[in-house]
Amino acid sequence: MPRPDASCSPTLGSHIARRLVEIGVSDLFAVPGDFNLVLLDQLIYHPGLSLVGCCNELNAGYAADGYARSRGVGACAVTFTVGGLSVLNAIAGAYSENLPVICIVGGPNSNDYGTNRILHHTIGIPDFSQELRCFQAVTCAQAVIQHLEDAHELIDGAISTALRESKPVYISVCCNLAALEHPTFSKEPVPYAISPRMSNYQSLEAAVTAAAEFLNAAVKPVLVAGNKLKACRAVDEFVELADACSYPVAVMPSAKGYFPESYPRFIGTYWGAVSTPYCLEIVESADAYLFAGPVFNDYSSVGYSLLINKEKAIMVQSERVTIGGRLSFGCILMRDFLKALAKRLRKNDTAYQNFQRMYVPEGHVVTHGSTDALRVNVLFKHIQEMLSKDSAVIAETGDSWFNCQKFKLPDGCGFEFQMQYGSIGWSVGATLGYAQAAKDKRVISCIGDGSFQVTAQDVSTMIRYGQKNIIFLINNGGYTIEVEIHDGPYNIIKNWNYTGVVDAFHNNEGKCWTAKVRNEKDLIEAIAKAQGEKKDSLCFLECIVHKDDTSKELLEWGSRVSSANSRPPNPQ
Repeated sequence: MPRPDASCSPTLGSHIARRLVEIGVSDLFAVPGDFNLVLLDQLIYHPGLSLVGCCNELNAGYAADGYARSRGVGACAVTFTVGGLSVLNAIAGAYSENLPVICIVGGPNSNDYGTNRILHHTIGIPDFSQELRCFQAVTCAQAVIQHLEDAHELIDGAISTALRESKPVYISVCCNLAALEHPTFSKEPVPYAISPRMSNYQSLEAAVTAAAEFLNAAVKPVLVAGNKLKACRAVDEFVELADACSYPVAVMPSAKGYFPESYPRFIGTYWGAVSTPYCLEIVESADAYLFAGPVFNDYSSVGYSLLINKEKAIMVQSERVTIGGRLSFGCILMRDFLKALAKRLRKNDTAYQNFQRMYVPEGHVVTHGSTDALRVNVLFKHIQEMLSKDSAVIAETGDSWFNCQKFKLPDGCGFEFQMQYGSIGWSVGATLGYAQAAKDKRVISCIGDGSFQVTAQDVSTMIRYGQKNIIFLINNGGYTIEVEIHDGPYNIIKNWNYTGVVDAFHNNEGKCWTAKVRNEKDLIEAIAKAQGEKKDSLCFLECIVHKDDTSKELLEWGSRVSSANSRPPNPQ
């Protein structure tokens, strides 16, 4: 069926499509249901918007999350309640990671509201607000479209809020309104605009003066990038600050990839006891440190074990700066503060000189094409050699967190993982979404077998849409990250023939190649084929390793998180 010209039908649905395209969304991840079918018709009529059909709503949400990481915004569409509550977990994850995802739900007929009727796909009560109430906790704005007259205002307001707050929003559209026209959905709608936020000049000047005095008085100050740097659109300003002051620069684990690792004074990942070698010592021994956009949760603080003194710290958040745990300045945008501070700091590379004096390069993993059982450190050494500006890494929750943190990222190489929410299975959908958004990169995903079993189905969607991802499935027989926190029989899973599963998804339709890897020789051959003969195919490499073969960082981190989790209750 040919697509009608979107400009010929200024409907509610076409207005939403137009707005999505205007903000940079060209792919919509969706699962059909009877309440959203007409809406989907209207959305895909727009020539600039393609529909990517997913196997389930959870993966559609994860895909929109991955898409937003590359494109800056993502969108998904599901049906009422039964679909909405399925996608909810993914939207919660996007909220925790500061990602603007537009979640569109096809809602009930507008005539059913307030009638005391019971509808299918609900929990069997005449109150239709259950889904809305659930989304209120994990989105920054919600719009329920029951009337045409105010629809454009509600939609534009929700989308604007998502982009301004860098958080997901929920838009529900009554199923009988999607194809209806209204004058506000004209061929030339009201221009789309977002009112810019601005810093309070007096507060900014006071904060910069106090921060410059604090840092210029320090002997060995350092900079640390946090995970909210990107959401605050302050990455470039942070690099500018680093250039201006000559301090050594570290990143928190969830900010990996936000700062160029080829930078002359980059010292690695600051992650407490599992930091990059010598990074911990430089950061925690500094007499002043500036953290830009940090989140100190139990995971990033390795069970609350960081030795950070707030009296030595400048904490820069999205709209607030706190200095030495005493002075606090509000109404300041992070990027404005970093840019202004760069002009007021004296150069000081003392801490970096200390780093250079103590630094000893790590030993190299010994590899020689062995036919011995594959080791995890050998696997990740070879993945490191694959990375370039034309690739992007997706690291699943689990030991891949720690192994992928060790990668030295070439300039331009993408890197994503979901640390705050840590939802196992996220990476399958995120790989689908990221690859759909970044067609100039080949996505390399590192996924544990336990995580893969949660969301495996949408590898079939990757094949369907011609993606060329390389997936390293690490088969070690269970939930290894959970084992290192607290072991039990529940951490053992049923082993699958993972290549057989993906071959079944392939079903001789599209381009897909699978291989089982049992040793380094197999791995070398498989990678060569994935990058050569099969470079235009989705490549799935099942890497079979010992169940106890983990990074030393996971062992350390797991014991500290376990200790934090098992603290006895405080006496009342």
